[in-house]
Amino acid sequence: MLDTGSVASVPWLICDADDTLWENNIYFEHAISEFIRYLDHPRLSPVAVRQRLDEIESRNIKLRGYGTKNFAHNLVECFETLRGRPATEEQRRRVVGMTDRISSGEIELLPGVAKTLAELRRRYRLALLTKGDPEEQHTKLDRSGLKAFFKPVATVPEKDVECYRALVSQIGADPATTWMIGNSPKSDINPALEAGLGAVLVPNPSTWSLEMQAVPESHERFRTVERFADLTALF
Repeated sequence: MLDTGSVASVPWLICDADDTLWENNIYFEHAISEFIRYLDHPRLSPVAVRQRLDEIESRNIKLRGYGTKNFAHNLVECFETLRGRPATEEQRRRVVGMTDRISSGEIELLPGVAKTLAELRRRYRLALLTKGDPEEQHTKLDRSGLKAFFKPVATVPEKDVECYRALVSQIGADPATTWMIGNSPKSDINPALEAGLGAVLVPNPSTWSLEMQAVPESHERFRTVERFADLTALF
């Protein structure tokens, strides 16, 4: 049984979306694997190609942000960089086409999400905080069937400490009794804790490598659950 003593009166729970409520990064990973096979670099190993792609993504996130369109741009840039020449129109079409499933595929909810949200909503106010392209994120939320659970829904360029402070102020919540729930140490856990919120990590084995960071070994307002459904025992 999870320790519920210190979180019994939480009025606000803020949820992440991608890879917390539904699968997301697995589709990016499929596209990356296809890209590496198509590139078929004569000297670099698949691991080395992925490292170069990660470097490009890390740099371009600061310029263009997240989302499938920007990811497609990063793949083309990586292709041209590692090939040492501009991509032909056909090559560009092939590379960009590798991302089609990300934006058009079915939304696959993670186990127990809908039932758990329905239970939590009976006791707490639920907000959604996600980052990326606003149109893309809202479309995914609409397709997920989960939109009615959340008010407000906020899509931001980056989840940092100031983002959490601004959202808590906007919704009139007390940071001392507000918790963030998500799969990303970098975006969902560490900045929320620094902003004075509590944070619950729901690990996803497919979490993007660029979202990984160390989490506190001991913190009175940090919890980890194995599955999203375990939140009903915690809250």
